[in-house]
Amino acid sequence: MNKLLLAAALAGGMFASASAQNVIERPTIADNWSIGFDAGVTTPFLKHNFFKNMRPQLGLHVEKQLTPLIGVGVEGAWGINTTSSKTVFDSQYVGGYGTLDLSNAFGGFTCTPRFVDVDLVAGMGWLHYYAVGPHDINDLGARTGVRVNFNVTDNFSISLKPAIVWNLTASSHKVAFNRRRSNAELMVGFNYNFGPGFKCVTVPEDLTSTVAALNAQVNALRADVEGASVALAAQTAENAQLAQALADCQNAPAKVVEKTTNTLESVRFVFFRIGSSVITADQMPNVEMIAAYMKNHPDSKVEIKGYASQDGNPEFNERLAAARAESVKNALIKKYKISADRITAKGEGIGHMFSEESWNRVSICTLDR
Repeated sequence: MNKLLLAAALAGGMFASASAQNVIERPTIADNWSIGFDAGVTTPFLKHNFFKNMRPQLGLHVEKQLTPLIGVGVEGAWGINTTSSKTVFDSQYVGGYGTLDLSNAFGGFTCTPRFVDVDLVAGMGWLHYYAVGPHDINDLGARTGVRVNFNVTDNFSISLKPAIVWNLTASSHKVAFNRRRSNAELMVGFNYNFGPGFKCVTVPEDLTSTVAALNAQVNALRADVEGASVALAAQTAENAQLAQALADCQNAPAKVVEKTTNTLESVRFVFFRIGSSVITADQMPNVEMIAAYMKNHPDSKVEIKGYASQDGNPEFNERLAAARAESVKNALIKKYKISADRITAKGEGIGHMFSEESWNRVSICTLDR
């Protein structure tokens, strides 16, 4: 049998307690059929002697329970003739119907079946009256009522079925729910259920913990992808800056200088993630290159200017820009033992050097040879 473990139950593993979870089991189309025999009485509802005109009635029905709330079926009922007429039956109703389980609708589905449950029943069908006048009569009918089920065993139940049967067309052939054209019924149904019913399956505790672990792995992978995207954007920004600097050098007229300052070799970039002043592992090689140069040139100094993008609060970005400059300075001092008097660090606020906004989250380090 196919078992529907709802996606909500799987997602619930993220929040599950130590106890196992219960999920409704969904039967197949061949399950949950029932067949029944009905016996009772029927009598005109108004404008007749209620008890004097009462007569026995027999019926049959076949039903399929689609969900814990909804069922469908077909039924037939035959009123037994108690007059001197030669026909055994004087009336017949054959039609289809639907049911709504009020107990499950208002009380919720229970894994243990209730001994008593209540259904709302409504349907339409064919009304036939035998030998009334010179010809039989055919009309459109409807049946509405309730059904109180006593579930004696898993497969056998007894139902108390009060209902009203409406003659919707009668002699006027105009469809109407008219009490003067209705019969009251009280039937008792004896039903055999082919099952298996709607039961519960238990989601094992180890499955919910496995789902939670998988969700944690997915979140970790998402974080890694985001970090890689930031690093790629930073490297792309650096490459673009270097390419532009190279193009500027190639297009500039040649000149001879005794000392070169602020050239391509004297500028390094340290890019940061959004809202952060922490130097990521992929940016540490840039800091190490600055430190190596300053160790090889004891008289050199470095000026560090921190910038922030336009994202977020301006006051926060001012502080963030300064923090990014200080972050590079502290790395040079603490990790690479560069003297603090050789380093100048200050925040420049929001940067506008690059058209790609994320590239402006940067510390620009300029070496003075």
